[in-house]
Amino acid sequence: MTYRTFFPVAVLATFLISACSHANKKHQDPKIRTVNDDKTDSLLISYDPAKGDKWIANFVDNLHRKFGFNGNMLVAKDGKILYEKAIGWADYLHRDSLKINSEFELASITKTFTGVAIMQLVEQGKIKLTDNVKKFYPNFPYEDITVKLLLTHRSGMMNYVYFSDGVWKDKKKPMSNVDVMNLIAQYKPNRYAKPDTRFHYNNSNFMVLGAIIEKVTGKTYAEYMMENVFKPAGMKHTHVYSTTAYSKIPVDVVGHDRTWKYSVVQNFLDGPVGDKGIYSTVHDLVLYDNALKKGRLLKQASLDSAYTGHNKAINGHFNYGYGWRMYDGENGRKVVYHTGWWHGFRHIYVRDIQKNIVIIFLGNLTNGSLMHLDDLYKHLGVPVIRKGAYTGTGSMPGSDED
Repeated sequence: MTYRTFFPVAVLATFLISACSHANKKHQDPKIRTVNDDKTDSLLISYDPAKGDKWIANFVDNLHRKFGFNGNMLVAKDGKILYEKAIGWADYLHRDSLKINSEFELASITKTFTGVAIMQLVEQGKIKLTDNVKKFYPNFPYEDITVKLLLTHRSGMMNYVYFSDGVWKDKKKPMSNVDVMNLIAQYKPNRYAKPDTRFHYNNSNFMVLGAIIEKVTGKTYAEYMMENVFKPAGMKHTHVYSTTAYSKIPVDVVGHDRTWKYSVVQNFLDGPVGDKGIYSTVHDLVLYDNALKKGRLLKQASLDSAYTGHNKAINGHFNYGYGWRMYDGENGRKVVYHTGWWHGFRHIYVRDIQKNIVIIFLGNLTNGSLMHLDDLYKHLGVPVIRKGAYTGTGSMPGSDED
């Protein structure tokens, strides 16, 4: 082969190799992580205390001293942590202090993860939003309850947390999701309302979704989440812990109810997952936010559906999508968030989509301190995520909260 023929062939070969490499990168599964992903993530959760936002620092200290906040918190903007702090006790009885990487029971923040998992299965064609629960559990006693109604808290179901307490005989034995589904099939407890007639927030909806995930995938909820959500998002300190698998949950943070007089011990209700059961850290929740924004877990169309309110807005702004609470403002302003309240834990996780701000407060003392974050929201230019700050009713804790 002469130089004149060799050179064009070599150029063509180089072009084809480059094109194939580009195509592979373009079509690479976003769930597959690379070394560069880990490097990027390490920058997202790096923090220099000397450069911490002093206003936020003063605010958090006041929240602790005046209102008794005990927990871990973090505020990030544009991929940079403005301030973070672990403040108070992990376990008051043993005087163990919180660490910034302490894992908290996320309570109902878990619902956002369950919603993501369901939408992943929708994208894969394994589930339809219009599917009836009876498709997966034929002995389910209620008609016309679909996956979408569960996601949006419009099923009208009773809350299994209260119902099961009276019928689960052995309180020392934890329930699984299947156990609860069997109890519902056996006792057919009365519903609060007919399907799709009203918004009624309760844990049963996402407990059933957790059961559906297990039935469709043939994996435990914990296995599915680890493989398809936690690992792709780089969340190395996030787990599903159920008392069906652990006699003692292997974390150092204990929930405390309102005062330090007693801690809240896990019981049979800590077995079901999907409505709760995920344990995580403030840093991993930053990585979760990043994975969602970067399309690692869901396509944009799925996220848009999840962030769309599917109920009548409360006080004109607050609504519920597919596992996400939200604030809808003027000119398309969108903030998605979720609260959590379970067995001595109380949290709020706020994601301002437009301003790229993440606000995380994970508390293990349920004293109402998180009702006093208004000034922080205003300082950051984020809408006040508290219904009582707006006109109308429906804003008191417990009305439709966790």
